[in-house]
Order: sequence, then structure tokens, then C-alpha cells
Amino acid sequence: MHEDGNSGPEPAASPEATPGVDRPGFLALERELTVLLRRARASQGEMARAVHPDLEPSAYGLLVRLDECGGQRATDLAAYIGVGKATMSRQLRALEQLGLVTREPDPADGRAWLVALTQEGHDRVSRVREARRARYAGRLADWDPAEVTELARLLNQLNRGMEK
Repeated sequence: MHEDGNSGPEPAASPEATPGVDRPGFLALERELTVLLRRARASQGEMARAVHPDLEPSAYGLLVRLDECGGQRATDLAAYIGVGKATMSRQLRALEQLGLVTREPDPADGRAWLVALTQEGHDRVSRVREARRARYAGRLADWDPAEVTELARLLNQLNRGMEK
């Protein structure tokens, strides 16, 4: 699961086929991830509206990806987000109409295009992300900084494991 909150449906696995799935640790993990993901979906909508009132919640993660990685091909963005080319094209058209992204020729391949944030898109996404980090800092102010770092490390490890 990425910051964008998008992930495809997981195939159902039978508990009998996965030893230990009913252990207390996995039950607690499932419960806590359910709460976290529910809150993340609600937060994603709020963040999208803070970037632009007409921005679809699902497009917020796309903007974050562009903010972090710079210009990307639409096919690479679609693969990262986990959507098809048609869905990505529709989202990119909407983002262009809002003035948040632009398409530029790919210097490595003149037949391809790179999608990048406009300055307005970058400014808006940066403001929202900074405000969110400030909220995290406020809500976790009583945590030891090493615990915050460890949580980030474990979440990264979880995200990498979910990509397999």
C-alpha cells in the first residue's frame, strides 16, 4: 500500500492453506490495518480537496508520486498506481484541466511523453504534504523519535512485502 492508498483486491486465501493465520499477532495486524486504511481513505479525500476542490481523491497519490519522483511516463504511473491506461489517461486529462500537471516530450524518446507537476501543482501538493507532516508531528509528539523512525521502517518493510 502506497501513500496514494491504491492497491488492487487481494485474492482470498483460505485460513487452512496459510498456517498461523489465526495467531493473535495476525488478527491484531488485520484489525489495526483495517482501521488505518479506513482512516487513510478518508484522509486522502480531505487532502485531495485541499489541493484542489475538484480533485478526485484517487488522483492525490498520483500527484504525490510526481512530486517525489519528477516527470514520469503515463504507463509507468499507471503501473505504480495499479490502474489501466484508460483510467490513467482520464485522470491525467482531469489533472491537466485543473492546471496541476503538464505533458512534455520525453528527452530519452521523442515518441513518448513525460507527465510532470506544474509549478502550481507542486506548490499545492507541497503545502498539503507539509500540513499533513505537521499533523503527524503533533499527534505523535509524545512518541520517542526512535519509535517514529522504527514505525516508518516497519511500514516500508510491509509495503515492500505487499508488492511481492
